[in-house]
Amino acid sequence: MTIKVAVQMDPMDGINIHGDSSFALMLSAQARGYEIWHYDVGTLTLDADDRLTAWAHPVYDVQRVEGAHYRFGEARRIDLGSDIDVVLMRQDPPFHVGYITATHLLERIEGETLVVNNPASVRNAPEKVMVLDYRRFMPPTLITRSTDEIRAFQKEHGAVVIKPLHGNGGKAIFRVPPEGDNLGALLEVFNGTWPEPHMVQPFLPDVAKGDKRIVLIDGVVAGAINRRPGEGEFRSNLAVGGSAEATGLTPREQEICAAMGPRLKELGLIFVGIDVIGGEWLTEINVTSPTGIVAIDRFNGTDSAGMIWDAIKARLGR
Repeated sequence: MTIKVAVQMDPMDGINIHGDSSFALMLSAQARGYEIWHYDVGTLTLDADDRLTAWAHPVYDVQRVEGAHYRFGEARRIDLGSDIDVVLMRQDPPFHVGYITATHLLERIEGETLVVNNPASVRNAPEKVMVLDYRRFMPPTLITRSTDEIRAFQKEHGAVVIKPLHGNGGKAIFRVPPEGDNLGALLEVFNGTWPEPHMVQPFLPDVAKGDKRIVLIDGVVAGAINRRPGEGEFRSNLAVGGSAEATGLTPREQEICAAMGPRLKELGLIFVGIDVIGGEWLTEINVTSPTGIVAIDRFNGTDSAGMIWDAIKARLGR
């Protein structure tokens, strides 16, 4: 019996077909003969009978051809509990109240449909918060909105990096030099833009050597890439101009993965990407819409999307 997959993601017209992990998962699903549907999170509806539905398009002809990379069938209202075997929750962050609400709604089909990643675990594990459970592997980290606390932290550590607690893709990450130029003005912007505290860490010069993305599938390492900053940048995210290169894992990185792998599996976090700087410092655990598998497979000759589907099939008992 074919597996029926509904992908909750952003519009397909604008995705990068050569690097997008969701697209790679859809290609792999199609190759396996799975039935694929696409829906926007904004169409989720919990009806009066407590059934969770969405307006979705069947997806055909997924291919890496610019301008013709997919074809939609006619949209119809589907029941995510009874019509679908697997929901891939893949819309991009930011992680906000709308995102959180979607996880609550998707929780209601537990026992009928497998949601990847587990929505309750995603809700309880935002990237820069869950990582705090592994402080022993992290650089010194401050979570605060207080200018005085940040100035004291900077006095101790020198140059610091300030980032939104629920940001993504390397956006709005600022390096502040040891003398604290414009720190007050920057915090005015941060505090006026985001209601939550912000993350502050010492600037790690080793970021020039790269920021490693390691992908774990059901708690097991599937591969890694090293992302180097582009010219004139300290951020290495591919979305802001970083470049990728092949890499392996250091003993410290192996230790980090071994420490968190069983917990990720227990929480139903099947597809996870963690970020490590300089082979030593854990900075994020990405569970909302992880990326990186296309680059990893290009360098390593692996099939990460296939491994993810194998893990999903095992969870379904297929």
